[in-house]
Amino acid sequence: MPRTLKIAHLSLDSPFLLAPMAGFTDYAFRRICRRLGAGMVFTEMASVEGLRRRSPKTLHYLEAGKEEKPVSAHLYGADPAAFAEAAAVAESLGIFDLIDINTGCPVPKITRRGAGTALLREPEKIAGIVRAVRSAADLPVTVKTRPGAVPGHPRIREVLRAAEDGGAAALIIHGRWARDRHGGEADWEIIGEIGEEAGIPVIGNGGIASAADALDRLRRYRVGGVMIGRAAIGNPWIFTEAGALLEGRPFIPPTPAERFRVIAEHLEVLARSKLEEARIRGRDPAGAGNAACREFYGHLVGYLYGIPGLGELRRKIAHLPDPETLLAAVADLLKV
Repeated sequence: MPRTLKIAHLSLDSPFLLAPMAGFTDYAFRRICRRLGAGMVFTEMASVEGLRRRSPKTLHYLEAGKEEKPVSAHLYGADPAAFAEAAAVAESLGIFDLIDINTGCPVPKITRRGAGTALLREPEKIAGIVRAVRSAADLPVTVKTRPGAVPGHPRIREVLRAAEDGGAAALIIHGRWARDRHGGEADWEIIGEIGEEAGIPVIGNGGIASAADALDRLRRYRVGGVMIGRAAIGNPWIFTEAGALLEGRPFIPPTPAERFRVIAEHLEVLARSKLEEARIRGRDPAGAGNAACREFYGHLVGYLYGIPGLGELRRKIAHLPDPETLLAAVADLLKV
């Protein structure tokens, strides 16, 4: 059973990776997941058009730090030339270890531009994008994709061939069909089949609800790694637990005090990021703390899931205007 995952020259210290998730996998969260055992983390999806122009908003999405390395820039677009320019900019930032090309986002505002799952109809363009990125930057390139648009009409083998022909270092497969977005079952059988056929590492994604699920998929299917998404929201310790299960070690759940320390760190870093975002967008910085609290809501519910009194705190959250007030309420709930 592999305890490491090799992608090109990168040797990851765990086969369990954090999936890119819009609105969740920002710098504040990624650094925590990496410290708690994620083998690699991926940024939120960023536009190649914004990156090639060095848009301050796009660069803010790609904020990253050395403590989260190895970290991948997760990019979307449809034009190979734009991808090449964006890849050169990403490499010039000096922080990214890998560039990941999104061909799996099914959101209409992305597919209408010919990006995301729209690229599944044009595997030759996927190969061209991979080649363009590799020609513009020395970073390894991966492709994140789906089996196809609808069940019964897989495109994954064409995508695999395109990724390999273009020189991709790995293929990441979210096992749900594009039609299903993030609902329904992930098809791990097809992920495993592609893992058997591929000449590059295949990483499976989708339907992982626990550390035990992650280990089960790693053992049952021919994959080099498992990507964990929503199950990590509010539970970054899932990477610690998955690593412990893989190595046959006991997992010690976080104490209330440790849980509070991670919550406080996460919210503090997020608040700083919101302050910078306000500066970039020319907004009143006085509202940054409240914006951080609102954005933190989804994470916080996960962090406190199952703890008595969470329901009452959820009702109060709208009236907690700043991180200090919110953290005081959380400390009271956790009795720390």
